[in-house]
Amino acid sequence: MRIPRKTPEVRVPRLVGLMAVDARETAEARGVRLAAPDRPDFHLTVVDYVVRQYPLPGSEVPRGAVVTVWFDFGEGEGGGGAGVREPRRGGSPPGGLYRELDEPGDPFAVLR
Repeated sequence: MRIPRKTPEVRVPRLVGLMAVDARETAEARGVRLAAPDRPDFHLTVVDYVVRQYPLPGSEVPRGAVVTVWFDFGEGEGGGGAGVREPRRGGSPPGGLYRELDEPGDPFAVLR
């Protein structure tokens, strides 16, 4: 844990993209406190990811100021927290099952 300098003003760290537990540790190390209006049990939240914050990263605030973080997008924003959407290729990757199949032929052929 980093010990913060004892200055009256601190810069707000970037918390978006961090898990709740990491966001709490980062905020504490930088001398700010966190609030999460969409998570009443914020102190127990561990693996949810921060999607928004206010004030913005890099803003100067008094030491001990509260930074508000959200874990879900609000109404009409970013898909409602449905998760990451990534492009998917169709079909299976080259190789795979085709390498595992036996050579084509009569499966019931009598071996002599």
